[in-house]
Amino acid sequence: MALELSIPPCIRDPRHPHHLPPREKPLRIQIEGPLVSVKKLTPEVQWHIDHWNQIFPQEAGPALARLTYERLYGQEPPPGDITIRDEYMGWVVKDKVPLNEIDYYGVTFDHLVPAGDDDPEVLQINIVEMDEDEGEYAHEHLPFKVDPTEYTGKRVLAVPRCCQKRKGTQDRWKINCSVAAREGKEPKGWLK
Repeated sequence: MALELSIPPCIRDPRHPHHLPPREKPLRIQIEGPLVSVKKLTPEVQWHIDHWNQIFPQEAGPALARLTYERLYGQEPPPGDITIRDEYMGWVVKDKVPLNEIDYYGVTFDHLVPAGDDDPEVLQINIVEMDEDEGEYAHEHLPFKVDPTEYTGKRVLAVPRCCQKRKGTQDRWKINCSVAAREGKEPKGWLK
């Protein structure tokens, strides 16, 4: 059974304009986290992990994008409203050789971003695993208290960058560069 994706309210005052974003705002959204957490959100998907023969996107990509959209906007995405642009797979490496195993996964998708816009605003969301360390990572990296018992076996915590200790000053550049690279585009202007 899939667990619920939980994105808590913004802790900033005033709240960050992308947490939660207005539905009419074009936005490139990236959500990523430990594979164990992603699997809790999408237990029904099949994974095709082969470092030398990669499939894009993984079945989890659209499923995770849909869950994130529903949580951010409070409704199912209308047909064609989610465009998968990139995914990140954190390959496990042993002796400098990538194994056919990942331990981290993320997907980047566009909501209302016009075709040809190579520099849209971004929303970075990080999934925080609670079961593996009983909330230790959350207590170290989040500026607010988290009770792991509120999540363990019930929900998966996902936190936008504005509510993390890490500020992510290069998120827009990093995410948009990754999308450009996925599409085989040469970085231009701000991407250099």
